[in-house]
Parts: sequence; structure tokens; C-alpha cells
Amino acid sequence: MASKSAAAKSQTHLPTEKELLAMPESDYMNEIQLAFFRNRLKDLEQEILNNADATTENLRETQFVPDPADRATIEEEHALELRTRDRERKLLKKVQQSITRIDAGDYGWCEETGEPIGIPRLLARPTATLSLEAQERREMRQKLYGD
Repeated sequence: MASKSAAAKSQTHLPTEKELLAMPESDYMNEIQLAFFRNRLKDLEQEILNNADATTENLRETQFVPDPADRATIEEEHALELRTRDRERKLLKKVQQSITRIDAGDYGWCEETGEPIGIPRLLARPTATLSLEAQERREMRQKLYGD
């Protein structure tokens, strides 16, 4: 089964980031670009799910340690790992929403203005839903008026 998915990937040539950036603006969010971002988002989704599985396994394997200092260290490491997974859980939701936006034909377009978000911004943050300008305006409003 793994060979089938590898064969499917080799048949569908995905561009590199450099090739993506070199595409003309008229090609914005064409099939090739959407396939590139779908692949990137699916990889990110799988990485987050694998990390969650590893955390679960790590927490199950924890042994009782009689020394209070060692136990405190282990508990602090677990707390840090759980906070990290909580952030990843929130990111996973955004990743899945981005995949849904690709399916709906809305991916790559600003939710606020309808303008293109831009390839460079999507490469940096594939879950972006706002153009850089709209995001800056939102952050400025939050700074001025609070959440």
C-alpha cells in the first residue's frame, strides 16, 4: 500500500517553493498550487497526529520514581509536553480547516477582503486566512481595544 501512495506522489509532480514563487500572478491558486498546499497541510496534519501518539505512549511508559526531585522533573517535562500538544491541537484544527478551504475553493483568499493572501505568506504560514495587511489591521485593533 505504501508503494501505491509513493507511486501516486511521483506521478503528480509538486513544485518546489522556488518554482511556486516563480509562477506568474495569473496562476494564483491554480491546481498545481492547491495540490502543493494540500500536500503540505496533509504532511503537517500527519506530523501533529504522530506527535500526539508519541506523547500518549510516553505518558503511558512513565514509571514511578521514589525521589521527589526526579519525580518533580518528570512531572514538569510532562506538563511542558502537554502544553505543546495543546498548541498543536489548536494548530491541527486550523490545518483541517485549511484543507476544507482548499476543497471549497476558498484557500489562499483573505476572509476579510477577498484579496489574495499571497504565496510567500502561505509558505510561511499555510493556515493563514488573512492577507498580511488584514492581519496587521486585526492585530492593531486588538492592541488598541483588547480582545
